[in-house]
Amino acid sequence: MTLTDPLGAKDPLGATAPEPPAVPTASPTPVFVSLKLALLRNGLRQSSGRRAAYITSLVLALLVAVLQLLGLVLLRGTDHADALVTLLTAVLTLGWAVMPLFYPGGDETLDPTRLVMLPLRPRSLITALLVSSLIGIGPLFTLTLVAGSAIAVAHGAAAAVAGVVAVVLTVLVCVALARAVATANTRLLTSRKGRDLAVLSGLFVAVGAQFVNLGAQQLGGENGLAVLEPAAAVLRWVPPAAAVDAVQGVSDGAYGVAAAQFALTVGALGLLMWWWQGTLTHLMTTPDASTLQAAAPRERRRSGTAGTPDASGPFARLLPAGRAGTVLLRTLRYAVRDPKTKSAWVTSLAVGLLLPVITAVQGNGSIYTACWASGLLGMLMYNQFGQDSSAFWMVAQTISSRRDAYLELRGRALALLLVAVVYVVVAVLASAAFLKNWSAAPEALGLALALLGSMVATGAMTSALAPYSIPQDSGYKNVVPAQAGIAWLSILGGLIAGAVLCAPVLGLTFWLHLSGQHGLLWVLLPVGTVYGAALAEIGLRVAAPRVAARLPEILAAVSKG
Repeated sequence: MTLTDPLGAKDPLGATAPEPPAVPTASPTPVFVSLKLALLRNGLRQSSGRRAAYITSLVLALLVAVLQLLGLVLLRGTDHADALVTLLTAVLTLGWAVMPLFYPGGDETLDPTRLVMLPLRPRSLITALLVSSLIGIGPLFTLTLVAGSAIAVAHGAAAAVAGVVAVVLTVLVCVALARAVATANTRLLTSRKGRDLAVLSGLFVAVGAQFVNLGAQQLGGENGLAVLEPAAAVLRWVPPAAAVDAVQGVSDGAYGVAAAQFALTVGALGLLMWWWQGTLTHLMTTPDASTLQAAAPRERRRSGTAGTPDASGPFARLLPAGRAGTVLLRTLRYAVRDPKTKSAWVTSLAVGLLLPVITAVQGNGSIYTACWASGLLGMLMYNQFGQDSSAFWMVAQTISSRRDAYLELRGRALALLLVAVVYVVVAVLASAAFLKNWSAAPEALGLALALLGSMVATGAMTSALAPYSIPQDSGYKNVVPAQAGIAWLSILGGLIAGAVLCAPVLGLTFWLHLSGQHGLLWVLLPVGTVYGAALAEIGLRVAAPRVAARLPEILAAVSKG
């Protein structure tokens, strides 16, 4: 018996074996570009709401980009403008590096595992992905911003040519960096931990905005843009900010330094493409651990009870007996395990402490800013049933009377107060220590506790009267589009009612200050504590019969997401 040769040898019957089909060598880039445009077009056709949101985002992004472009053009010829554009490019690059981790659902093409079955080599694939990634609002915004930066520091024909090269290199590095980071973390972003990371983007934006605010205020000082020089001296050798700074070097005649900065940026782009290609190859040729049989023992271990708190644990024994204690434990578990609830808790806790610090650093510090902690945590009491989403129907089956509704609300409020009271005390004492104003701590703490009690009361009422659904399939949406008006009514109405309920304690504070009876300001601590506790209890008792009466409406409202 004769063996066949795949390269044209004859088989035992003497016939020539057919040649294998030719592998297409055409570049897949045009196909990927057309696919990206088709995805964008078909996505806009899904609903008028999505189309309106995209058009609005595009208009706002272009408006901001054009204003920034004009501002950078007006800086042309200004001292230290090169430091500003270098720092701006570095911050922009950082945004491209981290946003795929917090916003993985923004572009369906960010998941390369969808391309596993395609007969494409990694090198041609990353080229096609890079070119198609240049289509979108983000690249357009980046192009406008970087072009304005180049115009601000380009003086002369040679600098203009260098500016064009810098713009192209910067945009390519930013996009390649984002795609490489997304590819390297694809398994993370598609897991539960990745979803937890995505929903924490609100905290990232809130904290980052405060630091940007502080930085912008520093620019308004007497030194102006000169305060950026130390940071720019380091960042001008970090790609792609090095390419933008090279334009200034060409304008000044420092061609050697500019060439080195361009070479550094080109090298960084090459390293990014090499890293991207390696992670893409590994991702598309390595099976997911969840499909391996070797992972089964680990999954069985995870399904056990080791390390998981249960109703018989030592913490559970400290909770109130009956339904209220059970609801309290369930609410705390939601705060730890549910991504949406965890995001709300972490954001409130972080921003509640950050705002007093920011105002103190700005020179406008007051111990009363610690009341932000009460306000932000008190808002977690709002829309209590919407946080359960469609799973609220299981809770609704156990509510058959006003007593059941009261215990349900009481358990949720106790879970919030268990953390909030300690947190508010720490926030007030930390503000007093930072501002060295210990004498005002009792009155500030009394006001903060009264505000917390009023927020619990109004939150219980709005949860019963104006519930709305929180979508679970999106990390950046907290209300379905059809119920946005209900959400705004619930939050604004509750905040106004909470402020009105705090008016007696606030009025007592003003009266003691204006009448000069500063020695009696300590009375505000017990008064505020008792008043806040009374408000919370009254609010729960008033809201309970409304929850029991409106249970079908509440269930329908919170299940729409």
